[in-house]
Amino acid sequence: MQNVLKHIAIVGGGSAGWLTAAVIASTHKHRIETGTLQITLCESPNIPNIGVGEGTWPTMPKTLQQIGISESEFIQRCDVSFKQGSKFVGWGQDDGTGFYYNPFDLPHGFAEGLSVEYWHHTQLKDALAHVFSPQQTICELNKAPKLVTDAEYAQVLNYGYHLNAGAFVELLKEHAINNLGVKHIVANVEHVGLASNGDISNLLLDSGSQVTADLFIDCTGFKRLLIEKALKVGFSPLNNTLFADTALATQVEYATDDEAIKSYTQSTAQTAGWIWDIALPSRRGVGHVYASDFQTDEAAEQTLRQYIQNSGGLVEKCNIRKISFTAGHMNKFWHNNCVAVGLSAGFLEPLEASALVLIELSAAKIAEILPVTTDVMQIAEKRFNQTFAYHWQTAVDFLKLHYLMSSRTDDFWQENRKTATVSGNLQELMDLWKHSVPKMSDFPARAELFHAASYQFVLYGHGYRSQLFFELSEQEKAYAQQLIQYNKQRIAQLSDALPSNRDLINNIKKYGLSRT
Repeated sequence: MQNVLKHIAIVGGGSAGWLTAAVIASTHKHRIETGTLQITLCESPNIPNIGVGEGTWPTMPKTLQQIGISESEFIQRCDVSFKQGSKFVGWGQDDGTGFYYNPFDLPHGFAEGLSVEYWHHTQLKDALAHVFSPQQTICELNKAPKLVTDAEYAQVLNYGYHLNAGAFVELLKEHAINNLGVKHIVANVEHVGLASNGDISNLLLDSGSQVTADLFIDCTGFKRLLIEKALKVGFSPLNNTLFADTALATQVEYATDDEAIKSYTQSTAQTAGWIWDIALPSRRGVGHVYASDFQTDEAAEQTLRQYIQNSGGLVEKCNIRKISFTAGHMNKFWHNNCVAVGLSAGFLEPLEASALVLIELSAAKIAEILPVTTDVMQIAEKRFNQTFAYHWQTAVDFLKLHYLMSSRTDDFWQENRKTATVSGNLQELMDLWKHSVPKMSDFPARAELFHAASYQFVLYGHGYRSQLFFELSEQEKAYAQQLIQYNKQRIAQLSDALPSNRDLINNIKKYGLSRT
């Protein structure tokens, strides 16, 4: 078969390049070992890693396990802490008080909306995430999501990670090259050759050599060397929906070596944006995401410095760097024989840490639908584009929901609530949820980026209430009451049994986790 797909070339390293290489290589490991498939990653020697993608989703443990990386080694080498969800502080009112959680653990009954309907009908005062999930309490106690005796990737509560992005890239690179057979070239791409049918035919490198392949994956970040510059695929900006276009990022030292490590990402609302706070074992990653149309860089930096000082950080030791971006994504993610992954595909503000999970999903999808022959490349292109057009749209809608539900009165927040800035799809869902709660049946995809439970936590965490017409049956009420009682028992048990985030991490660094 002359048209068998034999060679994949990935251009660009970073989290996007090396995670994509590892996922595809581990999925098709037998082909690589038998010489019927080659994966080559070419990266520039002088492009720094942006390094602010430090939060993952609970998909990452499964991904790391699949590609063959030990969880113990990952935690020991990448300054990793456990993440159990997100805490949103001050998103409701101007005074900055109040908070709600979007936990990773999915409580029983949430897919059907039964628990949430009971919560509405009985007008329970406690937050939804507290009534039906133990994770809010566990996070507030700075507890870990598993026990010291648990094996690698085993969990008591669902979790993702906070990590040092630079160290993570180095681990992925080492693993992909040494254990998965990925070829590595360090060089700059000087020219992208195109065939008569519009495909990429070859890459000319500054070393004088060239790379030919059947499929090219663009991981060149905002540069978008292949998908945009060479193939001329257009970009769809979303700055009329998501207004943030600037981030100020820094690293904050702990006051003491035994300071508690938060097992959640904290997002604190500000005048024209919000501040992220990500706790690693050795430091915190803190940054201010804001809209430059509503706030000057100087005012944003002052806001960030004040937050760091108020949270106990040493402001004078912080080196703050500015990152400018345009929210949006490519019109097509797969075009001819080129796929864009990571920042090459697009970028959204890091409110729900969607950057790394979109890389994971992209890499997994490429590995899953990898054409056997180049003759069916167009079929793979069509299916990939359909899937990721939907994923990006739902990601935008879910981020927008956070702003739409806020009652803050600053110009930035008021502008975010205008109907013209909301997609038709999100507006339809909001109309639907006036008299019903979010359920899995409201979403058409088999594998949703955000579950119905996430919409429930954000929607009702802001104080919104659906006006439900119909009462639950006595049997449904009894079931919901059982779930509430079960959650109370879990909170009591886990609060005592689980170690602190820092204690578990220290133990893993010393002794590792069991492989069985």
